[in-house]
Amino acid sequence: MTVKHLFSVFDVTKQVFYTTPLSIGIVNLKPLLPGHVLILPKRVVPRLADLRPNEVSDLFLTVQKVGRGLEQYYKAQALTVSLQDGASAGQSVPHVHVHILPRHSTDFDGENDKIYPLLEENEARLKDDLDLGLDFHLSSNTQPKESRESNGTARKTTKQPEGTAKTIGRSWEVSDQDRTPRAMEEMVSEAQAFERFFESLEGP
Repeated sequence: MTVKHLFSVFDVTKQVFYTTPLSIGIVNLKPLLPGHVLILPKRVVPRLADLRPNEVSDLFLTVQKVGRGLEQYYKAQALTVSLQDGASAGQSVPHVHVHILPRHSTDFDGENDKIYPLLEENEARLKDDLDLGLDFHLSSNTQPKESRESNGTARKTTKQPEGTAKTIGRSWEVSDQDRTPRAMEEMVSEAQAFERFFESLEGP
């Protein structure tokens, strides 16, 4: 029987690529860069302070291990690790989660600090994106969907840059308006590739 994994109220079971007794790693619906993943505790709690000591330890040991593996996988030189802890810090989904992004010096044409406003924008829209992704994956119509800006004006999501598990190209010009939820098949394929990779690191 398959264990169901939740990100808040959203079923992300098919996106899981890494599991421990207390934490999971999931591929991202709308990655900012290739290899942008989320690490979250299995228990759904909103704040870091809500986690038990063993959950905190497991979460950050998982961040460390997955981050080290993704650096190797993408031949990256660094990582961006980000946690928005609470709504006032920009957290939009009330479930503790840590963003990991493999980084190269050529990201954003060398303007590496561009990642921070993009992460803020990404986090601000995460719940809407998950809702949209659920609609997107349940619908047989995979045409871009129209959603709403905070001021009520319509915005259309369009095709995002390619970001599969093997994409190494780093010169993405990314804005939230240019990214649409990835097809479930693409996320499953990436999750399976990552899962095989991390199993290979464990050895026989």
